[in-house]
Amino acid sequence: MGSVLSAARIRELQKNDPPLIEGLLDEGQQIQPNGVDLSLLSVQAFASGGQLGGSNTERVLPQMNELEFKDGWIDLPSGQYLVTFNEIVHLPVEVMALGRPRSSLLRMAVSVGTAVWDAGYNGRSQSLLVVYNPQGVRLEQNARLLQLVFFEIDGGTHAYDGFFQNENINLPFEKKEDK
Repeated sequence: MGSVLSAARIRELQKNDPPLIEGLLDEGQQIQPNGVDLSLLSVQAFASGGQLGGSNTERVLPQMNELEFKDGWIDLPSGQYLVTFNEIVHLPVEVMALGRPRSSLLRMAVSVGTAVWDAGYNGRSQSLLVVYNPQGVRLEQNARLLQLVFFEIDGGTHAYDGFFQNENINLPFEKKEDK
């Protein structure tokens, strides 16, 4: 059985080239005792339906509409959104990750749906943000939304080589300066 990576082990992997997580806005704040917080880069609304069949050739992703931040904030009514994170994840072949919403979001009736970050995955990830609160939620750009928890895999595996490998790496990235 594999083990959960500690903050100390995560900091060691941050010294790799590339680091475990590239583009951290505030390493001291984002590296947690048992994971790393990912922060909000952008929000998109679903503009069409999607399709998933038995093979990748039958996959059709929905059309999306980019939503605008006003003065660094976005107000989201109840609904579903696709969020993109600032940070780029570079998982070594012996490490995989699971994402969990920050507890503050859950206390606001907001959740983040995620998939598995497979060993060897590289990319700027996206997740499903679901606002259950009928009053909506207000989010600041660069707010920490999700904690990635990393697991070392006993015995190793092969690297992820799927459709989303290297996704969104070339998106523009702007580091928000502290006020």
